[in-house]
Amino acid sequence: MDFGFMCFRNKGIIFIAIGLLGWIAEAGWAHTVDTSRVVWKKSLSTRLSATQAAFSNWAEGGLNALALSGALNGTFERISPAWRQHYDVRLTLGVVKQDTLEVRKAEDLIRLAASLQYRGDGFFSLFNPTMSADLRTQFAPGYNYNKNPLGDGRPPPVKVSDLFSPAILNQAMGLTYQADGWFRQRLGIGAKETIVLIQRLRKLYGLEPDQTVRFEVGVESRTEVDRELFKNVRLKSRLGLFAAFNKPDLPDMLWENLLEMQVNSWLGTSLEVVALYDRDVSNEVQLKEVFSLGVTIKLL
Repeated sequence: MDFGFMCFRNKGIIFIAIGLLGWIAEAGWAHTVDTSRVVWKKSLSTRLSATQAAFSNWAEGGLNALALSGALNGTFERISPAWRQHYDVRLTLGVVKQDTLEVRKAEDLIRLAASLQYRGDGFFSLFNPTMSADLRTQFAPGYNYNKNPLGDGRPPPVKVSDLFSPAILNQAMGLTYQADGWFRQRLGIGAKETIVLIQRLRKLYGLEPDQTVRFEVGVESRTEVDRELFKNVRLKSRLGLFAAFNKPDLPDMLWENLLEMQVNSWLGTSLEVVALYDRDVSNEVQLKEVFSLGVTIKLL
């Protein structure tokens, strides 16, 4: 257990280290950097969505339902002649109340990502050396209401996830190709840590009962698309692949697709489709689809 927490603590420092490295590197090259050419690109917005349905003496039947969700999405990019720092934040939490059932969790995501790219000359002007790190976990406990995958005899609902149970940490060093502003491709050597702090949940994510962290090293690929398809319609797609050196079969995959459509300055709708494959958790592809309509407030 102590070793697991040490791994978690040490890997978590990478997020801070990447940001500090960018500022330190900038300071070290201060004699060649024109500060007037340093550009910050900032985007921060919050979304509040609600869906409600009520029935009374409705012959065709139906269930009373109420769904609420909130999200905070932010992208921050600092570009100088020598460096590009990129930070991405996604926080989402939603609940649903259906008829006489208790309130249940719906959407739940904590996603933090940071990267540092060196913008050199010649070859390195097109293929930028890059260091990156990202974290994916959740806020609240998640339950399986249909069955008990733990096999301990308890009837459902059974808790199958919680904050940092699991949490996925990825770090990578490689080269990034970014010829324009909407497409980015990165390829390099990466490390992946699967963290499960709650002991009885570890077998659900391929860990041993006494194993807090599973550490893997392999080849990492990240493909990102962020482009406005039409006016007020934007597609954001991120495909991450990780092939561990000790596992010659199919690589782990996380493919996130978000289609955002802005009706006006405050009303927007979005469609998110996520495909996840991790053979340590399931032999089948896991799918998630979320459609929301709500109030969007641009903070930055």
